[in-house]
Amino acid sequence: MPPFAKDVIIRAFRDDDAAAVARIFFDAVHEGTRDHYTAEQRRAWAGDKPNPTRWLERLRIMIVFVAEMAGELVGFMTIDADGFVDLAFVSPSVSGSGVGWRLYLEVEKKARLLGAHRLHTEASLKARPFFERQGWTVSEKQTVVKKGVALTNFRMRKIL
Repeated sequence: MPPFAKDVIIRAFRDDDAAAVARIFFDAVHEGTRDHYTAEQRRAWAGDKPNPTRWLERLRIMIVFVAEMAGELVGFMTIDADGFVDLAFVSPSVSGSGVGWRLYLEVEKKARLLGAHRLHTEASLKARPFFERQGWTVSEKQTVVKKGVALTNFRMRKIL
């Protein structure tokens, strides 16, 4: 287990987590992907400020796990019954510490409980190596357009 990861509590998302999740997403995109995407691309992807209301609406209908350290949220990841991991983000301050790995373990366990036979996602340039370390493979490089701006990502999968 990575050294930091043992101090992490993984739990289900609650409505009062929305502001923290919005901030994690915003910071992960704007700070964490700085080496992979331009400022214009990051702005198209995550906007100009966190939007907790939008995140609450989006996450209420998903299966979401959050990572908490010392009472503060530091990451989140989603899964659905088909094995789709739509969102996987950690605060830049804990990137590489094992928080994402701990979230991933819960997501994969939940996918198996839901009867999924494979996992799939659309991973950013930043997230691709993380998923590859978990045994995922790239099935396709693609370009997605957000707010008129093109971004590269990867369709990835893992057979369970």
